[in-house]
Amino acid sequence: MSYSPSPDVEKNVDTIDLVLASGQETASSASVHSSDASTKGSEVAVEKDLELPKIEYRLPAKNGRSSFTRWLNHIFFSVYRKTFTVIFFANLIAFIVIVAQHGGRPAAPDVGSAASANLMVTLLFRQENFVNVAYEIAVACPHSAPVWVRAKLAKVFHYGGAHSGSGVAAVVWYIMYTACTTRDYIQMPSSAGLANVITSYVLVTMFCLIVAGAHPTFRRMYHDYFEALHRYSGWVALCTFWVHTIFAGNEYRMMESNPPVSLGRYLIGTPNFWTLCISTSCTILSWGRLRRVRVYPEVLSDHAIRLHFKYRDMPPFYGLKISNRPLLEWHAFATIPDDDVDHKGRKGFSLVVSNAGDWTNQAIKTPPTKLWVRGYPLHGLLYTSKLFKKIVVVATGSGIGPCLSLFYANATPRRIFWSTPAPEKTYGDKIMKTVLTADPEAVIWNTRTQGRPDMVAVTYQLVMEAQAEAVFIISNPKLTQRVVFGMQSRGIPAYGAIFDS
Repeated sequence: MSYSPSPDVEKNVDTIDLVLASGQETASSASVHSSDASTKGSEVAVEKDLELPKIEYRLPAKNGRSSFTRWLNHIFFSVYRKTFTVIFFANLIAFIVIVAQHGGRPAAPDVGSAASANLMVTLLFRQENFVNVAYEIAVACPHSAPVWVRAKLAKVFHYGGAHSGSGVAAVVWYIMYTACTTRDYIQMPSSAGLANVITSYVLVTMFCLIVAGAHPTFRRMYHDYFEALHRYSGWVALCTFWVHTIFAGNEYRMMESNPPVSLGRYLIGTPNFWTLCISTSCTILSWGRLRRVRVYPEVLSDHAIRLHFKYRDMPPFYGLKISNRPLLEWHAFATIPDDDVDHKGRKGFSLVVSNAGDWTNQAIKTPPTKLWVRGYPLHGLLYTSKLFKKIVVVATGSGIGPCLSLFYANATPRRIFWSTPAPEKTYGDKIMKTVLTADPEAVIWNTRTQGRPDMVAVTYQLVMEAQAEAVFIISNPKLTQRVVFGMQSRGIPAYGAIFDS
């Protein structure tokens, strides 16, 4: 059913009237709708002869001593930043130890191995299969575990902190390595040493461009340039790294033994060679799956379109990257399993695209019939919802798209709060039906006619009504942060997408 607020609710954002069955009564509610997977959405009929009491749920005060400490705990010291900090400072300690142990003159091969190891970790946390394994390990935690344990594991989607932390550390290590190779060349000039120094400076330049371009401000303002800079600098660096590894091996093998071993034997005996092999494999695995596939567009309105794919089936809780210009830009979307079977017996999947920029606007005005896809489907934020016994799902606008996969899976009982202008007109009957099937009492707030709701207050209402363990929100950055902070500062686990990962 659609939720229609009274004028009092719209005026008072701190007080929400909620109709609940009293815990003291037995079999005294009108009808209870459950989205538990075990009941499969069945309606349990109970007696209707007693009136239900009306209970007010007022937003409690936020936890913490002050607004500053709350900001530190719930916003600034995010798991993403904590992960970044732990990895970076662990490398910094190792950096200091190596320098101290060698009296300020560390061996270049040792420093190079540390740099390439961090580079490997950086790329692993962008490799789809590796990230999916991390999700599977986290979500394997049983519901019998304490909520605080499961709430911590649900933060696995902050893995971007490991990617950026290792990446920045790799750059620092490589600057040090370049200084070491320059020192060695000055002391013992050789043709291999010169090539080693030149390729080292090329690598440092590429790494610095990647790090500078990945700054959140630059990413937000010039995303297409960031993507191109990240990709092409990375490719140049990877190719240069192989050339550099051969020249460096040819130089340093002469210093380590007499007579020197062959170049091949020396290389396979170094950690640098094997970490570079893994790093290269990460790139090949992703781009080796590049293909152009058929698309079946379904125009929902002048604001949204649903793109259907039939080249493979797709389980719930996966996302996919698509593009019409694979060397320039990619766009990640959550996928939704389809039910319609094609002539090959495949159901396929779909994704919802709404007007949020140049690319999405073009896709709606000129629906594509073919698109490029790359990499393996990737788990996302909503997959961690399986860690909880019951959740509240909050979405605004096209944020309902990623949630449809969760509704399809029907793995976790949930309440739904969807705020959007003209939902039926914009997104069509099918999506409305899917939402109401997932939660017959879903709060569907039409901002066109009802104005803007207090997202935190209504979300808290649903949490208390359902006795949910966690909140998941799919929305824009500003609103996501507001709702997540509003819940976490009141002791309720809440999760929203990371926009600078």
